[in-house]
Parts: sequence; structure tokens; C-alpha cells
Amino acid sequence: MKQYNAIKAKHPDAMLLFRVGDFYETFGEDAVKASKVLDIVLTKRANGSAAHIELAGFPHHSLDTYLPKLVRAGNRVAICDQLENPKDVKGIVKRGVTELVTPGLTLNDNVLDQKKNNYLASICFDKKSNGIAFLDLSTGEFMVSEGDLDYIDKLIQGFKPSEIIYCKNKRNEFEELFGDEFNTFCLEEWIYGFDFGYEKLQSHFQTKNLKGFGIEESQLGIAAAGAVLHYLEETEHKEIKHISAISRIDTDKYVWLDKFTIRNLELAYPAQPDGVPLISILDHTQTPMGARLLKKWMVLPLKDKAIIDNRLNAVESFIQNADLAESTLEQLSGMTDIERLASKVAALRVNPRELLHLRKALEKILPIIDVLGSSDSEVFQAYAKKLDPCVDLVEKLESHLKEELPLNATQGNIIADGINEELDELRKIAYSGKDFLLQIQEREKERTGISSLKIAYNKVFGYYLEVSNAHKDKVPEEWIRKQTLVNAERYITEELKVYEEKILGAEDKLGSIEFNLFQEIVQYTAQFVLAIQGNAKIISEIDCLLSFSTAAQKNNYCRPTVKESQEIDIKEGRHPVIETQLPNGEEYVPNSIFLDDASQQIIVITGPNMAGKSALLRQTALIVLMAQMGSFVPAAYAKVGIIDKVFTRVGASDNLSKGESTFMVEMTETASILNNLSENCLVLMDEIGRGTSTYDGVSIAWSIVEHLHNHPKFKGKTMFATHYHELNQIAEDFPRVKNFNVSVKELDNRVIFMRKLKEGGSEHSFGIHVAQMAGMPNEVVIRANEILHHLEKDKIKEENKSKLEEVPKNNFQLSMFGADPNYEEVLGMLNKIDVNTISPVEALLKLNEIKNVLKGK
Repeated sequence: MKQYNAIKAKHPDAMLLFRVGDFYETFGEDAVKASKVLDIVLTKRANGSAAHIELAGFPHHSLDTYLPKLVRAGNRVAICDQLENPKDVKGIVKRGVTELVTPGLTLNDNVLDQKKNNYLASICFDKKSNGIAFLDLSTGEFMVSEGDLDYIDKLIQGFKPSEIIYCKNKRNEFEELFGDEFNTFCLEEWIYGFDFGYEKLQSHFQTKNLKGFGIEESQLGIAAAGAVLHYLEETEHKEIKHISAISRIDTDKYVWLDKFTIRNLELAYPAQPDGVPLISILDHTQTPMGARLLKKWMVLPLKDKAIIDNRLNAVESFIQNADLAESTLEQLSGMTDIERLASKVAALRVNPRELLHLRKALEKILPIIDVLGSSDSEVFQAYAKKLDPCVDLVEKLESHLKEELPLNATQGNIIADGINEELDELRKIAYSGKDFLLQIQEREKERTGISSLKIAYNKVFGYYLEVSNAHKDKVPEEWIRKQTLVNAERYITEELKVYEEKILGAEDKLGSIEFNLFQEIVQYTAQFVLAIQGNAKIISEIDCLLSFSTAAQKNNYCRPTVKESQEIDIKEGRHPVIETQLPNGEEYVPNSIFLDDASQQIIVITGPNMAGKSALLRQTALIVLMAQMGSFVPAAYAKVGIIDKVFTRVGASDNLSKGESTFMVEMTETASILNNLSENCLVLMDEIGRGTSTYDGVSIAWSIVEHLHNHPKFKGKTMFATHYHELNQIAEDFPRVKNFNVSVKELDNRVIFMRKLKEGGSEHSFGIHVAQMAGMPNEVVIRANEILHHLEKDKIKEENKSKLEEVPKNNFQLSMFGADPNYEEVLGMLNKIDVNTISPVEALLKLNEIKNVLKGK
């Protein structure tokens, strides 16, 4: 316990898994916490003192089962192993922390999600700007950036780190921005110094400066990245050669998507638990690294026309050349995660079976080079030239390792025959030696005539000869008796002892030699880490492009034309997610959209609730973003002028934890849009102002449209969906504002949604019909209709202000005094009727009965 307390004092914030024999034990508060998270038994032990201490543990071989549960619950876990072989030590075995696993730092496959990056984020807060760094230890990806708090927030929402570290004296700033949404850890102030960070990065990358990485000027980013490297040291992650580069997240290279837009458009994550994000429609990737890259492409659409066209050319090549696509798919299918295996090799934590998977994956590189190199596509030919088949490594792994390998390097039977003479010799002794024992058994049976003689083994006195009591008088004099049983005697001989030493010695030596040879192979493989990482990067890009082509063919997408212009021209566009969720037989109604900065900058879309206004807004943004990701799009034709920012104000929810109402959230998000407009932005606004009174709402919405139209610098292309029909008036005063409506048909007092966009405004919201469709009680719907008809009468007149006072009183409030007794009888009859359950025939009969009462019959 003294040893435990000393190690725990070094890692007070971590749960300590303390190796004792065949178990990992937790003590005290750690044990209480572990027992709840892992659902294991909590016991108490005196441990040599008067006071009891809580205890909870599990077998060491179950670490991979229990560790992920602890980490996913947000715990930092320090794994404390025995650093010496207990057989060779007298007294207490030396122990030490061999790994500190945190939610953001792990190489454990059971903790990691194959399709997601596992980022650790580090934020360096400052008065004017802020620095941020992202590291995925499992892939070696290391990035930095700088920006204001909104930008930092946007990156955090896009990358979704598993853990965030920051300076402890900036706790208030952090909590104000993120609350308790993330797993966090605080570091000392000095760790976030620029000089400290610069020196850390220089030392790690072995460079004179950081100019080659393009981050030299990013002082706060460097400070954040330096803190990451310090945190790796603190958590015992010392083998990190696979972190071979650091890059800058360039704001000029990607489309600006604020955190609201990423959430509203559901690009990579659904807004609701049962929602379907866009990525689930486009993701047909075959490899884990491809799936991770696709997620990055989703939240970082491009602004560079050349790169977008390259991607579109590659997708088109796959679509036009089915053999090329099929051959590539065949090689990618089932390929293991070589990106994460490269990291494990660098960290010297790769197991024999993983090396076998690595070899099989690398064997697929040559066929991929042949397939891509022989295609007509310049993009694929360039990829083929960059791929490295790692021939020497493949040959080494194939010749040195067996075809069937264990998970653990200490289990033996790893190295192929013919690689090491001593190993081959010891194997003969260990395995053939046992055959020789059988030969001794048969020889002695013949010599002595003891037919039941057998040779066996136990740990107490090794190999022995066992003779049943019926034959014990035939035992030769030179045999030495060792044990007497009820029905038999056990003997040893000099010959047996000699062979026993050879066999047992051989088995011990075998394990040691095989382990050392395996470590040499791992060290050799580590020389290829950069080449493997390069292959993983190329393979993941090819995988994403192939995925885009699969989605395009499956869902009938077209190739968009991407221009550096101000036009967005979409013909017969569809919503990529909604169209896949429709019931069988129901087709999505496509719509065309045109926006530019000269003639049709702002589209005001009116129309009934549920007609599809919101879907139309979202589909336009998704088509534009898909085009700028390099994907084909759900439309008959699409010309997209490159957009630099996309803003959405769609839907709203109260942020009660911060004391903000729906309307406050709506206004905050709208203010963010109006303050960050740009020359080539796309603005989507849905039902602005609905969270307040009608007059306030109309006034705000009207003013926003005017502001967007008359902005002195930027003519943001805007789609403005509203139920305020008064906004149709704006088009008469402003030349670049056009009115559209989503059409409906009224049939027998029912509403049929046509979901088709037409020119011109709309005058009716059909809200009461929607209420009826939602299952509102009939009496409420009927009463609402009655009030509506009254309010709509002569609504333009000035006296409208007092209309509410003139609303006809509810019939249920009829005065009892002076009323016709027949009316009271009718009222009683009506009160007994259940409108929701009465059948049409019964209603007619009841109506006739009421008529007769009123006539006095």
C-alpha cells in the first residue's frame, strides 16, 4: 500500500489500475467509482492497518473489456504494471505507470471508433485571438489554427474532440463557451507559453524552425500545440515518432460553416437522436481511414476550384469506368486500418496478428497502383505514383512471420521456421522431445513387461513413470520411487531428468527468443511508418472518391459545374436525405432555384406550414456544399458559383441553462449572420421573427431583408422562408428581391401539398388544416376556424385593432337567463355528443332530432 500511495500521489487525477499478480486492483475512491462504472463487486480489506479500504478489481486479461468502459465514462486511467518478473525478485515487485489513457489519448482499439477520429484539443485563450491544436494520437494527425471565440467554437463543433485541455486560469472563459459538454483537463499557466511551445515542437520535429510547416507566425497555435506535446509526456506517451508533421487549418481554403449551420444542416451528426445526417447517405467507404477522411471533407468543404474539379473528375472516371471502380473496390474491401497500425508500430505497441493484417493490406497496394496507373485519369495516375508498395517490408513480414499468429507476443509460435537456427533446434527439443518420451515409455514397457506403464508430468517433481500396484514387483532397481498412491506408485529415472531439463529449458528459451525476434521485426517495420502513413492518406482519398461515385450512381446524382461566379443555378434539385427516407412508391418533388447578385439576390418564399419551405432551403445549401466537397449532387443540372460562407437560421430551441428563450437564441444567431456577411455568402433564413408578436416579427423580418439587399459591400445570396405574407410587398420596392411560394391545392375543404415552388406570393398559411392533420381535437379546430373567418373579414380596415374584442363569443357561453327553453334542451343534447367518436349516420340522426326540438315538435 505504501508503493500504491506513492504512485497514486503522482497521478491524483487518474484512476489507478494497480497490477497485483493476475489482477488489476483499484483502491479507495477509485474502487467505489470503478465498481459503479464496471458493475463489479466492491469489497473491503484491512491491508495491514486498523482502517479498512475499499477494493475492486478484475483479471488482467480482461483489461481490454473494462478499460474502454472507464475511458468512455470520461475517466483518465493510469495503468500501473509490474516492471520485474516476480520469479526473479525477493520481496515487493517494482511497479510503475506504463500508460495513462485519457478520453483523448488512447491507442486501444476497443476505446476507439473505427469511423471517427479521436481528437485531443488544446485551446490557448488570449485577449485578442485564441490558438487551438488538434491531435489524433491514433493516426498521428496534428493541426493548429487561430481565430476568435466563434471560430474556435466552430472548429470544436466540427471536429468533436474526445477531450480538451486548457490553462487552469482560463476556466471561466472555457465554461462560458462550452459549459460541461466535453471531457477536460487543466494545465499550469507556464505550459501555454509561446517560447515553451516553440521549443517543444522544434525538439520533437528536429527542425531549426517551424517555417516548413507553415505555422511559424501562429504564436497562439504554437503555444496550444506545445501544450499537447507536454501532455503526451505527462501521460507516459513517449514513442510518438508517428507524429511526423504539423499543419495549419487554413481558413482561406475552406467554406466557413458556423456551428449553427453544421448543426442545422446535419452534415456529419444528426440534430435529433433518430435523425439521418448527410454523411450516412454519402458514406460508402470501404476502409476505416476513408470513413474518417469523409467526415472531415463534410465539415470542411473547399473553395479551391482546381481541387474541387480534380475530385469531380475522379468521381466521373469511376462512374464512367465500371471495371476501374470494381477493381479498386475489390482491393479496398476489407483493408485494415493501416493508418492506426502505423501509429501502433511507431509506439511499439503492435501485436503479431496486427502485423499480419498490415502485411495483407500492403500486399494490396501493388494491384491498386496497377489499376490506377493504367486508367486515363490524370488524378488516378498521380495517386498511383505517390503510393509506395513497401516491397521490402512485405517480403520481411511474409518470410519471418507464420501465417496464423497469436494476439500476444508472449504466446510464442510467431516466427517462421528457417529464420533462426537456435529457435529451430529448441523447437525440435520442445516438441520432438515429447515424442522421445513416448519412445521411452514404449521401450520400458517392453523391457519390464509393465503393460500399464505411462509417463506423465506435474509441477511438483516434473516427468515421472507411473506403475499400477499389480505390476510394482516388476519395477527395476535403478528407478527411484517418488510418490505412493492408493492404486499406483510413481518413479523417476536419471534419463527422464536429463530430458526434462532439456524440454523445460527449451520451452523457456523459445518464448524469450521469439519475443526478441518479434521486437526486432517491429523495429524494422517502424522504419516504414512514414511510407505507410503516406499510403493511408492516398488510400483514404481514393476511398472517399469511390464512395462519392457509388452514392451518385445509387441516387441518380449529376455532375455540378463549379465556377468562380456569383450564380447558383439548380434545376430540379432534391433533398439528398429526405428523398431516401420517403415511403416506397412516393417520389420526391424536385424544385429549381436561381440566385445571383444582379437580378435575383433574395428569394422570399411564402406558403403554408408543412409545404416544404424548410426542406427547400436546406436542400439548396446541401447541394452547394456537396458540389464544393467534390461530390455529384441530387439535381438534373447544377451550376454553383463558389460560396465562401454558408449561414443558416433554421429551427430554434430554448437554451434554458443560459437563461435564453427561443426568440433570444433566434436573434443571437441572426445577429451573428448579419455581422459576418461576405461577398460570396449563402444565407438561409427560416421563419425569422416567429418567436415574438406578429407586428414585431414582421418588422424585424422586413428590416433584415432590406439590410441584406442594401448592404454597401456584400450582396449575400439569400433564401428567406416566412409565413408573414406582408413581406411580399418588399419585392415591389427592391429590384433584386423576388417572391415565390410553395403551392397547395384545396379540395373539398382539404389541403393537398404540391411541394412545388412557383413565382409570386402566397396569402394563406393553412395553419388550421395542419392543426387538424396533427390530431387536434375537432372542437378546437372548428372554433379556430370560426375565429379566423371573423378576423379575416375586412382585415385591411383600421378598426382591425379592435377586432379581437369583437370576436364572437363561444357558443358555450350562452346566457341561461331569458334564453329559449328549447335552446337549453339543444345545449344539453350537444354537450352529450362526443364529436370525435360519433359516426356520420348518428350525426345526421342527431341533427334531425335537434331540428325537431327547435321547431317545438
